[in-house]
Parts: sequence; structure tokens; C-alpha cells
Amino acid sequence: METKNEYVPGVCNIGPAEIAKRKQAGWGGFGAAVILWGIFIAFGTPQPWRLLVLVPATMAASGYLQARMHFCAYFGFASFFNFGSTVGKTDDVLEAEFRAKDRKKALQIAIYSALIGLVVALLAFAF
Repeated sequence: METKNEYVPGVCNIGPAEIAKRKQAGWGGFGAAVILWGIFIAFGTPQPWRLLVLVPATMAASGYLQARMHFCAYFGFASFFNFGSTVGKTDDVLEAEFRAKDRKKALQIAIYSALIGLVVALLAFAF
């Protein structure tokens, strides 16, 4: 997928710097999930506790999905976008129609992330 360099409502609200930040979050969540799961297995942690893998797995999914979709869920809910080289420096989305499209995309990312995290947590519970 080619990186877009302009705001498109409900499609793309972050540029390369923000995408890189989301990838880092994805890798961090992935690493934390693997380590946590490994610790649970190594110490024979009771299965219900293994469901805690949900948190870092959801974080990983969220980071990867946002990077892949070139869309920050938080920015979508907060009506922001950023295509600059400075991470976190945002511009406001002014049109109500655009804000609605962004919220819809942000909700989609949140739901997909939670579902992926849940699947990973259920796998951790089972094994």
C-alpha cells in the first residue's frame, strides 16, 4: 500500500512519521504479548490469568492496523490529522461530514483490534 501524503476523510489521516510510530507500537505490543505469554507458560500460571495477554495483543493489533490503514484511531475520534514530520503535531478536521467518516473508521479499527486481541487471549488461555 502506497503512503498517501494528504488527508482523506475516513481513509487516511496520518503521514509517514505517524505511521512509523504506529508500527513501533505494534512491535512493542507484540513483544510484550509474547513475553507475557511465555512467562505464563514457564511458570504454569493458571489459565484465567493468561487472558491478560489480551492487553498487549490488542495494542499490537491496533498499532499494526493503524500503520497499515494509514489512519490513527485516536486522531479519528478526536478530529485530528497529521502529515507533518513531527509526531503528535496535529491539525483539526473542521467539516462535520469528515469527522463522522473519521469516527466510523476509528471505531472499525478499535473493534478489529479488540477482536484480534481477544482471539490471541483465547489462544493463550487454551495453551
